[in-house]
Amino acid sequence: MSAAAPPPIRVLVVEDDPVAADAHALYVGRVSGFAVAGVAHSRAAAVRALDREPVDLLLLDLYLPDGHGLQLVRSLRGAGHTADVIAVTSARDLAVVREGVSLGVVQYVLKPFTFATLRDRLTRYAEFRAAAGEASGQDEVDRALAALRSPQPAALPKGLSAPTLEAVTRALRGAPEGTTAAAAAAALGISRITARRYLEHLVAAGRAERAPQYGQVGRPELHYRWITVR
Repeated sequence: MSAAAPPPIRVLVVEDDPVAADAHALYVGRVSGFAVAGVAHSRAAAVRALDREPVDLLLLDLYLPDGHGLQLVRSLRGAGHTADVIAVTSARDLAVVREGVSLGVVQYVLKPFTFATLRDRLTRYAEFRAAAGEASGQDEVDRALAALRSPQPAALPKGLSAPTLEAVTRALRGAPEGTTAAAAAAALGISRITARRYLEHLVAAGRAERAPQYGQVGRPELHYRWITVR
């Protein structure tokens, strides 16, 4: 008889942007061994959710409308909540990173990110969480801790840069009806070919969708739209 599968790791997504929150929840739900326990759009909503039902992991945005995410972590620790935390944020202040580590934040994922990046972090967290029993020596302790760390930063395809990807992502998310490569290029001051490369990267990462837009003459132009989870 095969052993029963362990229960899924329950994740509370805490993110004030509804579109991003839906995307993060969708990503979590696609990773084997994880389940979305709920979505909260504020610090207060997160506290209420945790009081109703304990979770194993918080996927936490640091900039919330009613307080900093690390303030939330500090108050949760004081109240006895032991859920681990993965910070999902655009913050790049290393002082904030150090403070988060002191409060038990186990991972940082910088926005914008792909599904593959988050899947990697969640998989590594699951490996770390699965470690049990008594370590036989320093090597085993090191291996357990190493499970949380990527061997190298997740790399973008050759020729793409994180700042430009972030700018294209903001432009696409700020266009509810979608945009074309030409329109994005004009708005950002980059070439149409460059804009299209980044938009195609977002499509490949599952963050955007594309469809031909037919005009009166000539070939149809591709129209890109940020994916909103319903």
